[in-house]
Amino acid sequence: MLRWSASFLVIAIIAAIFGFGGIAAGAASIAKVLFFLFLILFVLSLLFGGRFSKRV
Repeated sequence: MLRWSASFLVIAIIAAIFGFGGIAAGAASIAKVLFFLFLILFVLSLLFGGRFSKRV
């Protein structure tokens, strides 16, 4: 998921350089959403990942 957010960020930067405002804003917002979703899932896996693996 982090790879997807990085690719959308690169698309947003390239679109902003060429002046495509709508495409850049859309790709940047998708990158932000995916990054924060990845961050939330990462923190949850750190918190709960150790608990479930110790029970096995």
